[in-house]
Amino acid sequence: MTDRTDSGADRSGSGVDRSGSGVDRSGSGVDRSGSGVDRRTVLGALAGAGSAAVAGCSGSDPDDAATGALDSDTLDDLAARFAPTLYFDAAEPWFPTDPRPYTVEEDGETVVDGFAAFDGYHERYDESAEPPAPTVFYNGVRYEDSPLAVVQFWMYSAFDQFTANFHWHDWEVLHIFVDLDSGDPQLYVASSHSRSVPNNEFLDPNPDAVPRILTELGSHSSTLSVNENPDQFQRVGEEGLLADITNTTIDTVEDLLGIPIAYGLPRDEGTRLPFVVPEYEGAPIYEHPDLPSVTAESLVDGALAIRSLDALRSPPTDLPLRETGIAFRHADREDSVAAETAEEVIGYDLVETAELEDISAFTGPQLSFEFAVPEAVEDAVAGHITTTGVPWEQPRYENPALDVSAGNHRSELAARYDAIAAGESFGEAATDEIDAVVARVTRATETDDAPDGEGLTTTAAVTESFVLIQSDPEAVPTFAGGVAVANGVPEGDHRLTVNGAGQAPHSETLTVAADVPVTTAGVDGEIPLVARENARKVAVDDADSDVDLTRNAIEDDFAGRIYDSAVDGSDAVYVHAGGAYTTEVRDADGEIGAYRVNPGAPGSDDGDGGDDGDGEGNAPIRIDRPETGAASLAGFVADVAEETRAEVAAAAAESGGDSDDDDNGGPDGSGGGPSNAVNGLERALAAAVEAAERAEERAREGDRGGTDRQLETVLDRIARIGERLAAARAGLPPGLANATGKRVEQATRRVEQAQNAGKL
Repeated sequence: MTDRTDSGADRSGSGVDRSGSGVDRSGSGVDRSGSGVDRRTVLGALAGAGSAAVAGCSGSDPDDAATGALDSDTLDDLAARFAPTLYFDAAEPWFPTDPRPYTVEEDGETVVDGFAAFDGYHERYDESAEPPAPTVFYNGVRYEDSPLAVVQFWMYSAFDQFTANFHWHDWEVLHIFVDLDSGDPQLYVASSHSRSVPNNEFLDPNPDAVPRILTELGSHSSTLSVNENPDQFQRVGEEGLLADITNTTIDTVEDLLGIPIAYGLPRDEGTRLPFVVPEYEGAPIYEHPDLPSVTAESLVDGALAIRSLDALRSPPTDLPLRETGIAFRHADREDSVAAETAEEVIGYDLVETAELEDISAFTGPQLSFEFAVPEAVEDAVAGHITTTGVPWEQPRYENPALDVSAGNHRSELAARYDAIAAGESFGEAATDEIDAVVARVTRATETDDAPDGEGLTTTAAVTESFVLIQSDPEAVPTFAGGVAVANGVPEGDHRLTVNGAGQAPHSETLTVAADVPVTTAGVDGEIPLVARENARKVAVDDADSDVDLTRNAIEDDFAGRIYDSAVDGSDAVYVHAGGAYTTEVRDADGEIGAYRVNPGAPGSDDGDGGDDGDGEGNAPIRIDRPETGAASLAGFVADVAEETRAEVAAAAAESGGDSDDDDNGGPDGSGGGPSNAVNGLERALAAAVEAAERAEERAREGDRGGTDRQLETVLDRIARIGERLAAARAGLPPGLANATGKRVEQATRRVEQAQNAGKL
């Protein structure tokens, strides 16, 4: 890490004595004492009709036809025919059951009490050693003047435990759209986590096959299974297998991501999904005196749970993936496939939801996370970790098409049935009021192409994360190895935060425009997270500065730009200790400043990571008095050139070279063997340092003409570095040679910005 806080610093070995230069950068406030992204262009500027229909049941309702009740015989026949088989994780504690045993009367209304349901369910489970009262409820509607009907299967669970949220009670639904004239199913829609996450849907399923649902552990989010692997989720068709969903959602996103947008089943797609333990009144929920039948073993298996965020220094990679346990089938129908696949098959009763409609609410107090989480996170999810709503009071109960979340599916239904509003008009209407935010969350790691501890790349996430948007009370879980889609984000500025187990949080400000249906978060739609054990905080604050900061960005030498956010004077970003960074700031006038941050550079106080500066590890790297303009940019070039010069000199010394005249008499290192070329490269770097320092000095003196002349000299000397690097590569470690080339590009760009700066 380069230390430039001392105005009299001697860049030893360069022959440049700073003590007489008159350049004082101590006022810049850069505190160094504490101090690729393989650009997958997976997302970009996205547009198109229907794009706002990323998730159903949100925003303006489409103008679908009204629905009416099916006659009882037709409804019963459809329910019996399409009653799904449900496959559960081997660790699942809460199976579909009947909530009626847990009803109580409160203020003249019938409600299902959370304590009674949670405790009573486990009391019955323990007594019988089998899931109590296995039940699936059904409802049906028919669109007026249309052959299109829908039979809905509603599954109730006594509790929901998930990484991003948890609550008393849980309702999930499967919609089967059926043509009454042909008798064929048209579309399956299986409910996902929330209105912001696209549902799992399949168009034109096999009319002779029993619908199958793969239920996510703890949360009961439903994934479809239509191919030959009955208990595995297949997002994309391959090796002769059908995909289990036919979502395309937004064509542009589909093309760029290469996968359908739908929640899926993370632990069946190879990524870990750690669970958390709910807390109530300051203690784990199983310790509450009103839950005598609930123990720690009643929750999701402790092997899958995180009990201490502070102790988790990196994303957990040893959590077990999904395994099938119990299957539920309709009690009046055998299912030989389930019998061959699951450990045990249990028959469930089919009961019409009309028998439940006297229940007015499912109640229970708000729960909390067991361990400490950032206050913003706790506040943001508070509205989503209480209870669930009553199905028969939800709009989708009467109009199931509201749950069709894939734009291609709504368009296809509209083409077949006049009762369904055209997808195009729905998309246009929704675009006026609804915007989506999309991103892919990845993992920042060190790259072998860089010097040790001085360069990053990004790889696929190993655990799922969750995204919180300030304006939305619901946490949005990622899926498919890190994809996040948040729908219904209103126009304006928003704070977006990403949290993941064992990872430092990411937070940024983004703007959602009214005329842009889809906004990408991160940089080019990518948000790299850093393992807590490798995280260093870089903080910038203009409180003591003469500039008003409006934007902050960070670039790694190898990964490129990994962070870019609007700011209001201050900002803090977690970066990987194994990266080498340029921090770019912009002020209210659009002027640019740059600072070098390299925790792992030779001579730094540490390069082995740390925490966020809370006293347990390394203090944050602070830029407390940021500057913009030519002086800041020239000073950055001097920093990065000196940092590189010192590393080249060290490499030359280690290889046995020296910095005197080369063997062929060329004092500039233009001839001779590799060691001479390395010496020449070091001299070229030293010359660039000297020229950049003079440019910075002229800028601070207010000498525009002198600054411009010196910047031209800097460009000439950077060009000479490029020439010397070509000759010196054979004598340098490959990583250092690569890094030098990257830094030459960075320095050139910053000099050009200094030349164009309106401010010295």
